[in-house]
Amino acid sequence: MNQAIHFPDRETWDEERQAVCFPVIVNGMQLTCAMGGGELLRRFGGISPLQAFVENRWDLEEEASDRIRDRQEDDQGWVWLS
Repeated sequence: MNQAIHFPDRETWDEERQAVCFPVIVNGMQLTCAMGGGELLRRFGGISPLQAFVENRWDLEEEASDRIRDRQEDDQGWVWLS
């Protein structure tokens, strides 16, 4: 499947979900990707989950792309990285 996948630089910290959320545009439609702050710090270290995300953006976008291609969205249409 050949999908056009684009990640705008608009990541945010979601206090309620305790996750970094970031949009992705797939063939013109927007989805939301997210990764828990604790998981970000476990995997990458750093002083904050948002900093860990920014410093490892390319790897995380690649992981998200793979999950999108494999259609691993949850019931709300979100793609969660773990």
